[in-house]
Amino acid sequence: MSLIIEKAASIADGSIKRLTDKEISEALAEAEAFGGTLCKFTPASGAASRMFKPLFETGPDAEKTKEMLKARTPIDFTIPKETLAATPKGLLPFHKYEMFSRTPLEEHLAEGAYYAKDINKKVKLYFTVSGEYLIDFAHLYAKFADGYSNRYNCRFAATFTTQDHSTDVTAYAEDGKPFIKADGTILTRPAGHGALLNNLNLCTEDFIFIKNIDNVVKEPFLSDTVKWKKILLGRAVRLRKRIAELSESEIESFLKEEFCISFAQKPDRETLLNYLNRPLRVCGMVKNEGEPGGGPFVCREKDGSTSLQILESVQIEDKSLMKESTHFNPVDIVCCIKDQNGNVFDLQKFVDNETGLKVEKSFEGRVAKYRELPGLWNGSMSRWNTQFVEVPLSTFNPVKTVTDLLRPSHQ
Repeated sequence: MSLIIEKAASIADGSIKRLTDKEISEALAEAEAFGGTLCKFTPASGAASRMFKPLFETGPDAEKTKEMLKARTPIDFTIPKETLAATPKGLLPFHKYEMFSRTPLEEHLAEGAYYAKDINKKVKLYFTVSGEYLIDFAHLYAKFADGYSNRYNCRFAATFTTQDHSTDVTAYAEDGKPFIKADGTILTRPAGHGALLNNLNLCTEDFIFIKNIDNVVKEPFLSDTVKWKKILLGRAVRLRKRIAELSESEIESFLKEEFCISFAQKPDRETLLNYLNRPLRVCGMVKNEGEPGGGPFVCREKDGSTSLQILESVQIEDKSLMKESTHFNPVDIVCCIKDQNGNVFDLQKFVDNETGLKVEKSFEGRVAKYRELPGLWNGSMSRWNTQFVEVPLSTFNPVKTVTDLLRPSHQ
């Protein structure tokens, strides 16, 4: 990996910002006053394969769990568990209401109406889905969109995109040669969520909310999520304004204070302007409660400058750094991919291509090796200007296994 990990990001050194009451009020005011365009970008192609693992277990405890799930969730357990496991999470009924149930797709519509509605009452959403289920997502949206528009006094506009097969990567056998399948063709594999960078680059809105499809709650529990989404938006809006107002003498201190970017030696004017003119993201971080996955770190680049990065555990060889990590990445991001003239950046120019992950899978009884593209919020955003903000744990409610639906925020 091209990055040298210096330390876990933390509140103590300011690399994660814990906002004061004044800063929260200012951010909320910025969000409420914002008059530009907004959208939600939601990766939604993941199948529920691991989610339904408890259904494949046996024994008294497993049977008791299954009975609880049948009683307290709207999922139709008469459907074969293999079929459920193959279905994208976004299409499964997660939440039971008095007169109806909702899928994550519908909950994202409801969420968007609360914090991603522009001044024209338009809520724009992008969902990246698997090609196999593209029609199913489109049909579900068409079925409910008008009803939700009336309910929330807005106009929904959803776009469903798929991962471009041109981003697929070649798999290799153990001898280092391309993996030849039984039919004589070369095995290719989807390159991970980093391949969705091209989908993100299609967005033309001023600010973009990014959040995973399974991180939803029932509507009565939305207040914290809505509040902190607006706070992250307000922070991002404020940073964009400040960038436009900066004098050249203020740039270096601004980069250090807001994005933890420092330099090994005194940077020249061109270097400072290049660092300033990059995509921007404000990332919510929750306290680490032992969740597996990525976290926020302070890293050093090859040129000696420091940066804030979201790294996955497999990228971190020194596991003591993971133990020091006080916060976790819940994929709660507000970003701007436009320059000061309103032009969309070519996001491929800001990727650290050396951060792709090596993967081994079994195919046709043999080992297949390939390298995923840098993760969407990991190496694909490595050269973005990044700010980490602490958000409450109540905003993080993922459904990794079906038993998570028994938690209060999903009941």
